[in-house]
Amino acid sequence: MASLRKRMRVAMCGATWMLGSCLSFAQERDVPSAVAAPVADEAIAGRVEALSREVLAASRAGEVEVAPTSLAHLQLVAGTPADAEQAVAEVVRGLEEAGDVDRARRWVPYLLHARASAVGGTLSARDEAYRQAYRAHFAGLDDLAALKTQYWFVGDSRSMRDQLRQALARQQGQSRIPRQEVLELARRQAFVAAYDQATRLAGALGREDLARRFSIDDTVMIPTPQGATLSAVVVRPRASDAPAPTAMLFTIYADPDNHLATAAQAAARGYVGVVVDVRGKRLGQDAIRPYETEADDAAAAVEWIARQPWSDGRVAMYGGSYSGFAAWAAAKRMPAALKTIVPYVAAIPGLGVPMENNVFLVANYAWPFYVANNRLLDNTVYADRERWRTLATDWYASGRPFREIDQVDGTPNPWLQRWLSHPDYDAYWQAMVPYGEEFARIDIPVLSITGYYDDGQVSALQYYKEHLRHRPDARHVLLIGPYDHFGAQAPVKARNLGGYDIDPVAQFDTEALTFQWLDHVLRGGPRPALLPDAVNYQLMGANAWGHAPSLDAAARATTFHLSGEATGAYHRLSRTDPGPIAPLRQVVDFADRRSQSHAYYPSPIVRDRLEVDSGFAFASEPFMTPTDVVGTFSGELKVRIDKRDFDFTVVLYELMADGRAMQLSYSLGRASHARDMARRELLVPGEWTTVPFGRSRMTGRRMEAGSRLLVVVDVVKDANHQVNMGTGKDVSDESIADAGTPLTIEWHPDSVIRIPLGGAVVE
Repeated sequence: MASLRKRMRVAMCGATWMLGSCLSFAQERDVPSAVAAPVADEAIAGRVEALSREVLAASRAGEVEVAPTSLAHLQLVAGTPADAEQAVAEVVRGLEEAGDVDRARRWVPYLLHARASAVGGTLSARDEAYRQAYRAHFAGLDDLAALKTQYWFVGDSRSMRDQLRQALARQQGQSRIPRQEVLELARRQAFVAAYDQATRLAGALGREDLARRFSIDDTVMIPTPQGATLSAVVVRPRASDAPAPTAMLFTIYADPDNHLATAAQAAARGYVGVVVDVRGKRLGQDAIRPYETEADDAAAAVEWIARQPWSDGRVAMYGGSYSGFAAWAAAKRMPAALKTIVPYVAAIPGLGVPMENNVFLVANYAWPFYVANNRLLDNTVYADRERWRTLATDWYASGRPFREIDQVDGTPNPWLQRWLSHPDYDAYWQAMVPYGEEFARIDIPVLSITGYYDDGQVSALQYYKEHLRHRPDARHVLLIGPYDHFGAQAPVKARNLGGYDIDPVAQFDTEALTFQWLDHVLRGGPRPALLPDAVNYQLMGANAWGHAPSLDAAARATTFHLSGEATGAYHRLSRTDPGPIAPLRQVVDFADRRSQSHAYYPSPIVRDRLEVDSGFAFASEPFMTPTDVVGTFSGELKVRIDKRDFDFTVVLYELMADGRAMQLSYSLGRASHARDMARRELLVPGEWTTVPFGRSRMTGRRMEAGSRLLVVVDVVKDANHQVNMGTGKDVSDESIADAGTPLTIEWHPDSVIRIPLGGAVVE
């Protein structure tokens, strides 16, 4: 049966390609009916193929120059698979010769697709050729190289196809397409073609390859002293039966394929790889209880592992976010077999999620449905972005108490309600991770990894600071750089994050560094070169890493005052006491839901112009020489309000000479909990009070000469948080009916901000 394929008639015109009305006429091509693509997709492929053929013809004629990678993309979609295989092979060879092995691996899905396409024939023939090419390629790789290559066989071709369709739609009716846009179309179409095939075939082939290399048991059940049973995946290298140390990841994100890949990464490095599901997940039959049982259960898993014949009695824990939290939870119990932990962007329940510094966050609302709706993950519910986006705005506009947000959503959220019953950092939260003097018992080496733009960074820094505060000789190493929550965990970091171009030196492979650390601690290997000191930070803007023995040694705290004196569009951020200047007065109407307070979240990180539409902004004098900002900032806000409480933000920016602003850090807090997260102390209306803050994000930035520091202080009133009306009641129970008269707050010039300026010598 025939299907439709649309063609384009194009003519070269300088650096653009001419388009006639040829986007609509078609010719037929025979393909098997069972595999015929939808007309729209086939049309897209035909359009990009025709454009690619024209660029290739111009390239062969010497009329244009095309980079090797773009040439490979063009060949892949131009219907010339033999040429495509050669072009991709040349790209791979060039990258390997240049020492960029990781980028070479990214091209393997394209290489195998080209080899299979060169066979021609039916879909089944091409798929069989793909299987043979896959097996032949992976037969020549060692275990670790094979796993690193398999990593690149997962891609979202559906989203890329949507992007491709949108890009072509934008060209409709245009007489010319710039050459660079043609190359971009070819890149996207090549991705779609390669990853459509990889999605169908590579999963099963990867599992087949893993079974050949490793001994795999994905039905392990671990009993706990409390009577629960945890499911686990255990992967061991087939090359050796000798007992080995274990690298364990403890997770709530039950995903069998990810578990297998994660455990295999450890096995490929000579460890026993173990991934343990939290209570009630995957094969477990107990009730799912996020956060509540990890201290007992993770410690029990460590002790169980140490008793197994394949274990040498030593266990390391590692992993990001929830798994980072679980590693700290196990350290609360300090089982004897636990020898080191490597937590990335580790959460502290009750401090960073689902509330930060006692302020509950709407961003965490959907998470319980994702992890607790079933034994695996409820991807369908969690991916409903429109539902979660509109929920925040609908709840905010409704004026209903935060405790009723699930009624606005229309689905009960029992875990949110459970957490809302603990607005203080009380015994409920304290039982989950080390607290107070429990940190003093943690005598094992720790490597913490986080990012300047990790939205949960306050938790990672709190672990670090509390460990050192209670155990000054703690062997705790910190690595931090310009990464968000996911980037800090990834093998390859983003090149641009929120408008900030990340320095090339900031690239490192988190997993590789983890196992370098494990080799150092458990096998006597060298200390990772990236970690020569206790605090290791990437200095943004300097393309360098800085190292210091402590956070205090990384930079000195310089005190600034929030002066009410005007300086251009801002008030003055003064290094000297401003003297008797009248306080700044702000009025916030919580009943007015048409407006929201100044957005503090760093999105984008760099913006062309900073619009401060609420609160007050304070700017320093320009720095005459390049100046480093390294560490966390803190301070005391002297305020007077006519209510009993308020929530606040303090945001720190670099204001560049050309007017651009780069967000460096921020702090979010509740005034009544500023002195003690575990006990609320309401303010006295009409009296001056000092509100300390200190749990801010760490930054590391070299500001250029001419830049200024900019501090914005504001009252929190937006759709992303509880709205604290200031009545003194539980904030979750306050509604718009409690707003009363608008809040009047005075910001006193005696308020101080301590910003760490000047850094250690960088490489």
